[in-house]
Amino acid sequence: MKRRVTGIGGVFFKAKDPKALLEWYKKHLGLDTDAYGWSFVWGDDDLPAPMTQLGVFPKDTDYFKPASDGYMINFRVEDLDELLKVLKEEGVRIVGEPQTYDYGKFGWILDPEGNKIELWQPLSHF
Repeated sequence: MKRRVTGIGGVFFKAKDPKALLEWYKKHLGLDTDAYGWSFVWGDDDLPAPMTQLGVFPKDTDYFKPASDGYMINFRVEDLDELLKVLKEEGVRIVGEPQTYDYGKFGWILDPEGNKIELWQPLSHF
């Protein structure tokens, strides 16, 4: 039998004002948005082994705070420190301090609707 699941086809969530939220993602994170959201094509860049992580956290985790919803999106970035600096100048709310692990550097922001976004700089970009 072939693998039943071969990857993540999308992440979907509700928004109070979808059009405004898509514009925010376009402006601050540079995502090429359209009426449906945005798409990533894996394998067209020099990042290590294109992949998407699906993580499951305990129901009582504090990891998504201060957001109250039960999900968080993680975006790969090239230069976390520079991006956080620019986002702060643009008035984007930064959550906590960046953290470095043996598999990369992480930072967190909130979108205008209070959704927590994790930004990940892989080790190859240090």
